[in-house]
Amino acid sequence: MDPVALFRPRAEERVSAMSTFIALLHSIVLTPDRRVIMQDLRALAEELGYREPRTLVSTGNLVFEADEMRPHELETQLEEAFEEKFGRHVDIIVRSDCTWMALCSTNPFKDGNGDQVIVRVMRLPVDPTKVEALKQLMTEGQRIAVVGGDLWIDFAGKPSQSKLLSALTTKRLGVGTMRNWNTVRGLTEMIM
Repeated sequence: MDPVALFRPRAEERVSAMSTFIALLHSIVLTPDRRVIMQDLRALAEELGYREPRTLVSTGNLVFEADEMRPHELETQLEEAFEEKFGRHVDIIVRSDCTWMALCSTNPFKDGNGDQVIVRVMRLPVDPTKVEALKQLMTEGQRIAVVGGDLWIDFAGKPSQSKLLSALTTKRLGVGTMRNWNTVRGLTEMIM
């Protein structure tokens, strides 16, 4: 068993009272000409009773405090409230502060560039056979690894110029969302 998987909360696990959580939105695009602004995302968190909501960059990274909740319960609450308020379903991945710290500490490509190393944070562990199928799209210098059920990729160049990027879809890999190493570190600093 992967030792990092031990840090991932099981569905029945409860996180202790007043914990810090990180919520990652898969998309903040509501329509081609309208995006969720981070002020509205913080307001939504406050309406749900979460405390000290704060955001990092304008791409749907929310850090907040909440009482004794399971991460999957928070995902459901946030997704339902988001759809009600903004009229569109968006997948939202929630991690407790300890599971986020574990994710950050296990980056297999810390020697890569912060904007070229990406982690696809998964709701459920990614299927290794689906990851194996991605390897045919890789080019020289690119690296890929699964750690704790999440998919890490070193694009060794601009991700937007890689065929691999367009293959990292929910349909192909399951519910998840991508963040670059710079963002992962920024969120880690916010919870320390």
